[in-house]
Amino acid sequence: MNYWLIKTEPGSWSWADQKKHNVTHWDGVRNYQAANNLKAMQIGDQCFFYHSVSEKSIVGIVEVIKTAYPDPTDETGRFVMVDVRYLMELNKPVNLEVIKKDNRLSDIALVKQSRLSVMPIGADEWKAILEHSL
Repeated sequence: MNYWLIKTEPGSWSWADQKKHNVTHWDGVRNYQAANNLKAMQIGDQCFFYHSVSEKSIVGIVEVIKTAYPDPTDETGRFVMVDVRYLMELNKPVNLEVIKKDNRLSDIALVKQSRLSVMPIGADEWKAILEHSL
């Protein structure tokens, strides 16, 4: 299993929306690196659900339930989406300030490439972030 972080603006799609609907497609990605990350996702992979903009916090975990397929919102036909399902809410959100202060997380894309909307998270980094949610 691989681990990822996916970003959303709470005003567009929030954690409350995800919990309410349980399953959704993750569409609208228009960055090639982020799209390649979507293409690399496999069924069963887990993703941190990150609220961007004002909150800047990881709030929950979703699971990939359908691998990459064409995104119908992309008129060019170049980009893909995946389907994810609500898995669990974190005990407490892990905000970006906490992540930046943890030396174990200094090399993750959330810190190094702050505008990337879909990014891999290593197993050790996944565990470190979960520790902050306890």
